Amino acid sequence: MPLNILFAARPERWVTYETPLRQALDAAGIAAHLSTDIAPQDVDYIVYAPNSPLQDFTPYTRAKAVLNLWAGVENITNNETLKIPLARMVDPGLTKGMVEWVTGHVMRYHLGLDTDIRKTDSDWTPRTPPLAQERQVTILGLGALGAAVAETLVYLGFNVTGWSRSPKDIAGVTCLHGDAGRADALHRAEIAVLLLPNTPDTENTLNAETLTQMPAGACIINPGRGALIDDDALLAALDSGQIAHATLDVFRVEPLPADHPYWAHPKVTVTPHIAAETRATTAAQAIVENIRRGEADEDFLHLVDRAKGY
Repeated sequence: MPLNILFAARPERWVTYETPLRQALDAAGIAAHLSTDIAPQDVDYIVYAPNSPLQDFTPYTRAKAVLNLWAGVENITNNETLKIPLARMVDPGLTKGMVEWVTGHVMRYHLGLDTDIRKTDSDWTPRTPPLAQERQVTILGLGALGAAVAETLVYLGFNVTGWSRSPKDIAGVTCLHGDAGRADALHRAEIAVLLLPNTPDTENTLNAETLTQMPAGACIINPGRGALIDDDALLAALDSGQIAHATLDVFRVEPLPADHPYWAHPKVTVTPHIAAETRATTAAQAIVENIRRGEADEDFLHLVDRAKGY
């Protein structure tokens, strides 16, 4: 008997994901009825986006798991009607996209490209950029994305420090944890990359106090979550010169309002939430792998810890 798989996301997502999901199910040999309209009591798995109209999971009495289409789960972890396992999206395509985006901006800061690229002959001042081994980069957040970014930067020769809530061990990375570890990690951060989840514990990770713990003239890259930064504190640190520049891809309100100070600030680069996006083909394969595991009584991959919020 085929499995009933409900796709619970906005219509444009169905257009993008229907074919890749069907192809991945066929490739895995899983017979399934995949649809956006299945009676709740008949659903076996829910492929889900948190902005879906589906917010009450109570009627889904047969469902075995909710398989999130997004890496972020902060908008669903507190849903009290959700009693079954929730798996976040860890998509190889998304990970590669994030690694490439972060690496590009780290190299931009490291090499001083904004300073060195000339459009006129009015200022011809040659300089020798440092080597990667002379640059300290700190990654705040060592989950799947943070670890992948850290490993790539180590491969390029950077001195990489990583900070996480719990202890981690990544080859070539100085891994720190806890409050004292965070202060040490920030102290080293000539370039800081924020890849933490959005939880009550991580909100305003960079604030008036922690920004002063960074080296004067440090640079910040935030492709993680907008709430990780106290915006007023960052603007003040940019104005004082404590922070030389910030590249921000995520914001508390998106799209970033037209009157937000970030738009006009000469030391801020705004990008429109493009650092990483789930790729339908690879994401579909990740979802189907969890369905296969559920049917084989194997552990689901990337389960969310509701207490931690990620």
